[in-house]
Amino acid sequence: LKSKMKNKEKFFLNKLINKYSIEPRGKYLLTPDSFSNDDIIQGISTLLKKKITMSDVTKKFEKKFAKMVGAKYALMVNSGSSANLLAFFALINPRKKKRLRPGDECIIPSLCWSTSLWPIVQSGLKPKFVDIDRGSLNLSIDQLKKKITKKTRAIMAVHILGNSTNMIELNKIIKRKNLYLIEDTCESLGSSYKKKNLGTFGDFSSFSFYFSHQITAGEGGMIACKSEKDFKILKSLRAHGWDREINKRNMNKFNFINQGFNLRPLEVSAAIATSQLKRLDKMMKIRSYNRNKILKNLRGFDNWNNQFDFFEPQKNLKPSWFGLPLLVKKKYIYKKKKFLKLF
Repeated sequence: LKSKMKNKEKFFLNKLINKYSIEPRGKYLLTPDSFSNDDIIQGISTLLKKKITMSDVTKKFEKKFAKMVGAKYALMVNSGSSANLLAFFALINPRKKKRLRPGDECIIPSLCWSTSLWPIVQSGLKPKFVDIDRGSLNLSIDQLKKKITKKTRAIMAVHILGNSTNMIELNKIIKRKNLYLIEDTCESLGSSYKKKNLGTFGDFSSFSFYFSHQITAGEGGMIACKSEKDFKILKSLRAHGWDREINKRNMNKFNFINQGFNLRPLEVSAAIATSQLKRLDKMMKIRSYNRNKILKNLRGFDNWNNQFDFFEPQKNLKPSWFGLPLLVKKKYIYKKKKFLKLF
């Protein structure tokens, strides 16, 4: 529809958007306004078509996203948290061969988001925490090796703040122990390890399009997988256990073949995310520039005396930065509370 808009109509919409998109002053925001006028116009176009729930725009975005990250299959959902939930309910699903069973262990790093952890519990599996590497804040391979037992069936790798663990070593363990790998890539869209995108190593991976993430649709997420059978299970689980998306003959029938949720995205979210995806590389460069500028200024500050260590990328990783944590050095721990007040 946007291509059919006249210049006069586009001018009017841009003027209207500019009028109402004034940011509050004097506040530190979670993130500045992440939407371009074109993002908003793309969203408006879906509303003008009166298409609200997922439809053609969503399907096109799923294909573009899968191609961009190098995933075999990708399915859009209403959040990255929901993507994690679907991953584990697919792993325990009766329709999956070699499915996980109640009480099977899933290893997860101690630094994670709540909805990285809870789907493990909700699906009847047993979470087992492993400590992180202090330099990368990601899963410690050394600690992981110590925690694997005969009951371990899966590993949830949470790619923290655009960084990752040593994916080569992790893959060796996965193959040697015959484990499932789930990648929580919600904070790391665009990061790549040895030129292979994070989120394409595991059996399942999740991504988030929340407001502060690398690209945003306000809300929304994506789950990727390698197997067509898993993809069909995910499609059914996403929409009530329905088979209408995996069996065209039943498009107009209420035929439920599985357990299920309602985790479908909105068409307007897919439209905005599609527009944002075009600028991912540009936004990654800006984030990297901002990070380097902050570090340069901190190190050049008059009171700088190596009080902090900084979050560094894993070797072989091209990061898509999401945040900038500061690690207080041991000899300055006594000043921790003072530092927190300043920040």
